[in-house]
Amino acid sequence: MHLMHQWPDGNEIAEIAAFAAVAQQGSFTKAAAVLGRDATVLSRRVQSLEQRLGVRLFTRTTRHVALTEAGAGFLVRAQAIAGALADAREEASTYGRGEARGTLRLALPGTFGRMWIAPYLPEFMAAHPQVRIDASYSNQFVDLVAEGFDAAVRLAELADSRLVARRITPRRRLLCAAPAFLARHGAPSRPEDLERLPCLAFSGLASHPNWTFVNAQDERVTVRADGPLVSDDAQALVHAAEQGLGIMLSTDWLVGRELATGTLVPVLGEWLPHDDGAIYTVVPSNRLLPAKTRAFIDWIAARFAPIAPWRSAFTPPMDR
Repeated sequence: MHLMHQWPDGNEIAEIAAFAAVAQQGSFTKAAAVLGRDATVLSRRVQSLEQRLGVRLFTRTTRHVALTEAGAGFLVRAQAIAGALADAREEASTYGRGEARGTLRLALPGTFGRMWIAPYLPEFMAAHPQVRIDASYSNQFVDLVAEGFDAAVRLAELADSRLVARRITPRRRLLCAAPAFLARHGAPSRPEDLERLPCLAFSGLASHPNWTFVNAQDERVTVRADGPLVSDDAQALVHAAEQGLGIMLSTDWLVGRELATGTLVPVLGEWLPHDDGAIYTVVPSNRLLPAKTRAFIDWIAARFAPIAPWRSAFTPPMDR
């Protein structure tokens, strides 16, 4: 059905308003006083609405007006629509007033979002008490436009030309292992050594099972990672690495705490895993961006600057 056919015309909107006023006041006379209309006008509008719907909405006596079962159900729906329209008007008005308010729908990466965004969201909400957060945590990319999200955080290269992206901070990959593992197996000196050592592989990596490394001389080496555990859950691999099961290819935000405490240590620090990604916020468009969305984007950029929280105690090799 065409969208315009779904909207009530002006007469029907006036009829619904008259019906709701009468239902709330319990009287045509009282409703007329509230709306500043003549009671006979309201009566005609309610009768017209009943004819449109093909059902009686009120039972009427000379002294009393009561909702029928159909009328009570229609009132609930009408009030919900009125509330939604009020919310829409209020949120739209923030374009002019610059106030952050309304429901902010966020699409956040599952593991990263739980580790590094969720703990700080109360801080954002305290600063913007009129914003309500509706956060979805998933490692699957969502279609922001089709699914109605206001903003997303993404950890990758971005290819969707419909989206407007803001780079928040680098995403640095590195190899790491438990000290006990290196004491038992020895530390690799070149990427090729990984092919004889147990590796812990993340199956969600686009190049899985291949790992590619680049050194300062732009020498590039690709190896096939193999070992006792392959998983699409990065945190499961971190736990396995801490227990000394193998060498893990990870990201700084995932293992920053373990590197800071020494349960994991960097391996092959002079070789950088090839990675063109970063951490971004993305929105469907910058044009007339709602204040609530702009407030979130500015807040998260400030939260991760000048240094991201997972790098406060550990600084891995810089991107080249």
